[in-house]
Amino acid sequence: MPPTHRVRTSLIALAAAALALAATPSPSSTPLTPDERKAILARTATIRLEPGLGGLSSEESDAVRLLLRAGTIVQALYEQARHPQALETRVRIQALARTKGEEAEARQLADLYRLNSGPIITKLDNIRVPILPGVDPVAPGANMYPWQISAVEIERWINNHPNDRTALLDPLTVVRRGTAASLRADLATLDRNPALAALNPSLAADLRGRLKRPDETGFYAVPQSLAWADSLARVSALLHEAAARIAKLDPEFSGYLKLKAQDLLANDYEGGDAAWVTGHFKHLNAQIGSYESYDDALFGVKAFPSFSLLLRDRRASDALLAQLGGLQALEDAMPYTPHKRVRDQISVGIYDVIADFGQARGTNTATILPNDPHLVERYGRTILMRRNILLDPVTIASARASWKAAVMAEHVPEYDAQAGMQRVLWHEIGHYLGPNRTKSGEPVEDALRETADKLEELKADLAALYVVDALQKQKYYDQSTARGVYAAGILRTLNKTKPRTDETYSVMQLMQFNWYLDKGVLALDPASHHLLIRYDRYHDAAGSMLREVMAIQQSGNRDAAQHFIDRWASWDMRHERLASMLRAAESSRFRLVRYAALGE
Repeated sequence: MPPTHRVRTSLIALAAAALALAATPSPSSTPLTPDERKAILARTATIRLEPGLGGLSSEESDAVRLLLRAGTIVQALYEQARHPQALETRVRIQALARTKGEEAEARQLADLYRLNSGPIITKLDNIRVPILPGVDPVAPGANMYPWQISAVEIERWINNHPNDRTALLDPLTVVRRGTAASLRADLATLDRNPALAALNPSLAADLRGRLKRPDETGFYAVPQSLAWADSLARVSALLHEAAARIAKLDPEFSGYLKLKAQDLLANDYEGGDAAWVTGHFKHLNAQIGSYESYDDALFGVKAFPSFSLLLRDRRASDALLAQLGGLQALEDAMPYTPHKRVRDQISVGIYDVIADFGQARGTNTATILPNDPHLVERYGRTILMRRNILLDPVTIASARASWKAAVMAEHVPEYDAQAGMQRVLWHEIGHYLGPNRTKSGEPVEDALRETADKLEELKADLAALYVVDALQKQKYYDQSTARGVYAAGILRTLNKTKPRTDETYSVMQLMQFNWYLDKGVLALDPASHHLLIRYDRYHDAAGSMLREVMAIQQSGNRDAAQHFIDRWASWDMRHERLASMLRAAESSRFRLVRYAALGE
């Protein structure tokens, strides 16, 4: 064969390989096989969280038990919000556990269900499959919309019925088909729950009006408080009971719990969130409600239920608060205009997780809430740093192994878990900085919809790195810690598999990695394929990407946002080679979190 033919064949093969690498992993309807089940569990490490609760009073201990019961209800609610067959699948696994000779398989299935908070399992190749035969494959809108609905159908209805837009795309609603049966069922639920009718005074009239002209091709939305009425009523009652236990000992936390109990039924979080953000609680804190929209891959707007019960380290929290300040100066230094006004002090605490439920469960390291720009502007936000997850030995060992596998030998000593914790803190503060409204005044998440979460998380990551220079000049960081935070920013960008398009964090991490390659912050050694880091280019690179992200957020242009994501979230053989090195070095891929407070 002539040389030119060999070259052409090689190029064709390379192009085919590149296309194969570029293909996004797709969900499958083929259920998990026994071998795949074993392979996933072999790559799963268990983290057991056991904060010391001995210092709590008897009243606080009683409140903890009641709040844990509420969290368990939220966990089941979250699973059902993600997949309509969640409860049925749990029952099938429990029945298998009672079948002689099937106990080992049942334990494996129970662990996998727990690991994924439902019946859809993520395999080692990042493809999602049902846990058992007969379970439907993943749906982008989860169970917050009619099951397996397409965005086109809802958009068509909105175009023809613009008055329904706000309710259909509200974070705290569930979308229904406009059938007579569905409307009657919702009215019956409302009739059984007079408190809901009182707290949502126009709801009954709206449903009855729609029942006069039902349309099975159309859609309507109901508050989460109605869609999940029975579950939220039980949670609300438990919050009231817990609040009563600690009313004298911790009146501010008690007041917050009472307000949140009402919020869940009213489908309006302002009262509880105001008390949460501005309150001064003693030993306990709790994140309660639907806040994050990461599970909505259809429109990226629906918030899913979550519940976290946390033990505050008062001394560490007070020390951290004493260090923080001058946030307006950092806001004014962000690469966009016009700047907004922010509070120089922000509510932040160092916590150990007692137990997480729902969307918060897993290895979530920190949270900043609320997200609603109206509430943020009125009351601010609160940051919850989950120390016992951030500094868990399994978490640290995994991070150290990935770092060592990815970087040149000269960079290996730069990994620092405490500096990594600082990066996480300033990532959360980064959410507080920058634009939260477009130039026309629309909330950014409303304008950018399914692209909003990726750009917001990317903005927060970049802001945490962009302020390193200023914080070092303020003596907040010494030189070693600043270098460690920068290193943690690179570690953050490393993906072990090609991200799916619906994966908010993995996609934005890949975008950063590619930007740093393009700007020369990162270079791949041609011999070892390890990363060389040029720290002197870091600040300018983070700033230039941050400037573009903020400009898109201010524009509210969804097409520009998607184009930016598509451009910088590319994956080729360089990424795959590095990912294979990371996979070869890992002792575990997944984390199964268990909680001593739940008797696990």
